[in-house]
Amino acid sequence: MPPKKAVEVERKPLIGRLGTNLKIGIVGVPNVGKSTFFNVLTKSQVAAENFPFCTINPNESRVPVPDERFDYLCNFYKPASKVPAFLTVVDIAGLVKGASEGQGLGNAFLSEISACDAIFHLCRAFENEDVIHVEGDVNPIRDLEIIADELRFKDIEKLNKELEKLEKTYIRGNDKKLKVEYDTLQKVKTIIVDEQAQIRFSDWNAAEIEVLNKHLFLTSKPGIYLVNLSESDYIRKKNKWLIKIKEWVDKHDPGAPIIPFSGALEHKLVDMPEDEVKAYLEANKATSALDKIIVTGYKALQLEYFFTCGPDEVKAWTIQKGTKAPGAAGRIHTDFEKGFIMAEVMKYSDFKQEGSEVAVKAAGKYRQQGRNYVVEDGDIIYFKANTGAGLAKKDVKKK
Repeated sequence: MPPKKAVEVERKPLIGRLGTNLKIGIVGVPNVGKSTFFNVLTKSQVAAENFPFCTINPNESRVPVPDERFDYLCNFYKPASKVPAFLTVVDIAGLVKGASEGQGLGNAFLSEISACDAIFHLCRAFENEDVIHVEGDVNPIRDLEIIADELRFKDIEKLNKELEKLEKTYIRGNDKKLKVEYDTLQKVKTIIVDEQAQIRFSDWNAAEIEVLNKHLFLTSKPGIYLVNLSESDYIRKKNKWLIKIKEWVDKHDPGAPIIPFSGALEHKLVDMPEDEVKAYLEANKATSALDKIIVTGYKALQLEYFFTCGPDEVKAWTIQKGTKAPGAAGRIHTDFEKGFIMAEVMKYSDFKQEGSEVAVKAAGKYRQQGRNYVVEDGDIIYFKANTGAGLAKKDVKKK
C-alpha cells in the first residue's frame, strides 16, 4: 500500500495586524526609565528629564536586529551592501492611574499604544532619591497593576461602543452576517469584564481571530516585561522585587518573557569605545541585555526573516511567521510572487557546516521548494519566477 499522505496541520491566523511594518511600544508609568532605555536602545537622543510627561509626542526609531548568522554571511560574502532586519520601537509617554478616563495625558498615549503591535512593559525596581516616582515610592507590582488595568479599562470602553452598534444592526436589524462578530465580542466581554483577564489567553478559532484583528484590542497585544534595576543589583543578579514580579506575570500574563536590565549600566556603556565596554563588562562579570531585548521584541511581533546573499548584497527580508514561499518572494518584488516558479533553499546551518553553496549542493542539502513551502527563519533563498506575461521562465535569483 502507498504511504498515507501526511495530514497538514491547519494553521490558525495570528492575532494582530498583518504585514511586516509592525511596531513595539515602550509602556510604563512616568519616571521608570523609558526614555533612557529608548536612548540607549536606539543610540538616539530624546529628552530624558526628571519629571513626568517629559515624552509628550511618541518617539520612533528602527533598531537593527543582532544576529550572528547575518554577521557570518556578511563576513563570508563581503558584500557591497549589508541590510539587517530592523525592529521598530516607539517610546510612549508615561501612563498614570485614570488614563483611560483622561487623567494625565492618558487618552492620547493609549491611542499611541493602539498603534503598536506589541508592548515592552517597563517597570522600575531601583531606588533613587533624585528620580521622583509619580506614585510617591517604588513599587513595580502596583505600577504593573496600573498599566494592566488602564489597558483593560480602555478595551472595555471600546467594547461597549462596538456592542452598542451591533445591538442595532444584529439584534434589532436581524443581520445574521454579524452573528460571529457579536458572539466573539460577547466572549471578549466575559474575559475582560467578568474574568478581568487579557484577551490573548483565551482559545480563539480562525473566525474569532478575524474579528479580533478587526478591532485590535489593547489586551490582545503580546507583552514583554523589562525590569529596570540599579547597576549593582543587575550585576549581582539580586533585587527584592524580581520574585514578586515573576509571580505577578505568571498569574496575569503567563508565559510572557521577563528580562532584567539596568538602564544606568546601559547608559554608561553606550558612550564607551567598544574595547572599554568589553573590558568593563568582563571586569564586572556582566553582559548587556540589549541584544536579548531586541531579539525578544522582534519575535513577539511574530516576525522572522530569510536571507538573500551574494557579493552585491546580503539582506535579511522580514516576513510574518508562517509565510509561504510565494509571499516571501513578494517581499523582494511583487512580480516575483505573481510569477513564482520555485524557491531554491539552503538552511543556514548547512551552509555554515559545508562551507559554500557548491558544497551544500554536493552534500544533497540544496532543496527546490514549491509554492506550499513555509519559509523558516534563517533560510537562504534564491527565487525563480516568470517576470512578465509571455516571457520565458527567467532566473530571478537575488545574488
